[in-house]
Amino acid sequence: MRKVGCIGLLLGLIGIAVFAWVAHDWAGSGPAAKPLAVVVPEGASLARAANELEKAGAIRSASRFRLYARVFGGGGAIRAGEYAIPERASASDVLTLLQDGKVRQRLVPVPEGYPSVLVHDALLRADGLTGDVPVPAEGSILPDSYAYQKGDTRASVVGRMQKAMKDYLAKAWANRKPGIAVTSPEQAIILASIVEKETGKPSERRTVAAVYGNRLRIGMPLQADPTVIYPITKGRPLGRRILRSELHAKNGYNTYASPGLPVGPIANPGRASIDAVLDPADSKALYFVADGSGGHVFADTLAEHNANVRKWYAIRRQRGGNVRFATRRAALCR
Repeated sequence: MRKVGCIGLLLGLIGIAVFAWVAHDWAGSGPAAKPLAVVVPEGASLARAANELEKAGAIRSASRFRLYARVFGGGGAIRAGEYAIPERASASDVLTLLQDGKVRQRLVPVPEGYPSVLVHDALLRADGLTGDVPVPAEGSILPDSYAYQKGDTRASVVGRMQKAMKDYLAKAWANRKPGIAVTSPEQAIILASIVEKETGKPSERRTVAAVYGNRLRIGMPLQADPTVIYPITKGRPLGRRILRSELHAKNGYNTYASPGLPVGPIANPGRASIDAVLDPADSKALYFVADGSGGHVFADTLAEHNANVRKWYAIRRQRGGNVRFATRRAALCR
């Protein structure tokens, strides 16, 4: 009896030791010495996923991982995608990541007012995207941060960017203020792109939109500097002063040389600028000039505007600035 009891005790101790080892192997710290990125391909089986995890060093054994997943995993299916495996993540935590589909989020940021050439540059730089894509049509992209997964195509990301703009514009246009100066969603995007480029302070957007709307109604040139620059650089920084010859160039965009809207947008406007164009401030202003604080002062009449320009001249002189260049827009905005 004593021998049987000893054997039973020994087996019990062995069982406890095995259980403790399994528990540690399953729920204890994993082998990853640093954070890892592991891709589970679309349609991959648990066995394929386990092999990828072992190859990357996220788990110790693919065969044991499969066994533990069947015993402890609750039967949940794994999901495809790229996963960020934390340092020393346990096999249990890794399986939870795969079952919950907590894939690594990569982002392509598109700031408000970004021209399409820079959106294209950002897409080409984005790590993990595949395939080529042409420069998107100007004004067709809604500025935002767009998530993607490794292996996604650049064309698919552009498609989502353009769908976001199409959906937002449709909703905003349906809720537009009656009697605004633009008569179509396309015109709204063109004017919003100008407002985006001419507005330093968010609080001024609706008033800037009102100024340009008022000018459109009476056939007064918009005289927006960014429309002069756009056909030269397609939205990239000019890096120098605007030439007098460029101010007089007739190319479909230059709003000094021709009245009305340009032939197309000069950037991808954000939601706030679109909203400003479709719901401008109740203002009769036709002019604006810098006020020295990063914003603008607005005027209904040329006389008021000229007085504001003189104040701006004085501010520039006090600061030692180039009055002639800095106020070219103010002088021509008549």
